[in-house]
Amino acid sequence: HCVLEHAISITSKLQSIEHDIEHLKGIDGGRLRVCIASTVNYFATRLISRFSQNHPSVQISLDVTNRHDLLKRLESNEPDLVLMGRPPTKADLTSTAFMDNPLVIIANPHHRLAGKKEVPIKELSNEKFVLREKGSGTRAAMEDMFKKHGISANLSTQLSGNEAIKQAVEAGLGLALVSFHTVDLELKAERIAMLDIKHFPIMKKWHIGHRSGKQLSATAQAFWDFVITESEKHS
Repeated sequence: HCVLEHAISITSKLQSIEHDIEHLKGIDGGRLRVCIASTVNYFATRLISRFSQNHPSVQISLDVTNRHDLLKRLESNEPDLVLMGRPPTKADLTSTAFMDNPLVIIANPHHRLAGKKEVPIKELSNEKFVLREKGSGTRAAMEDMFKKHGISANLSTQLSGNEAIKQAVEAGLGLALVSFHTVDLELKAERIAMLDIKHFPIMKKWHIGHRSGKQLSATAQAFWDFVITESEKHS
């Protein structure tokens, strides 16, 4: 136990020294380690691309993972910053919301509810749903909504990842609740349909955050400020 505490102390000191060096280098001489939830990937990569164009000499490390693994990486203080949905209330995280994240229900374009207006939520009872893995914020939001309205949908099919979810819906395996940001191209191509269900979309937020107490390098702080500024432009 004593050895572990000593190792943690040494790691902390090394990270502090690394931070001081990064700070001396300034924004353009630094490195940036960003971990993002897979759902955020659809627009986060564009944000990072624009930041990279402004600061071409910054070395950027991008890790795309699911919510569970993102929180584990955050706990071990690996990334400088994370982009994710709503952080857990117990997470040791300093964060701020920067953009709306509407959650919508999608279906195969030939589904019986496709094209109908203001469909009562009770119509979802007994529908088959394709689910994200346990621990997913999107899945938790759907389960909360169904419980609130007494919906007894068939929640038997579980898939990992947004691409698998979209392909399953397109193939007619069931409905799904997804972030609107992940289905823009499929909706335009009419490969899937967004259903007009009362009480939807469920409005959530995207968050940017870092482990509480972490000293941000000049580069990480610049990216934080950039994300907030960019989101305000499009709000």
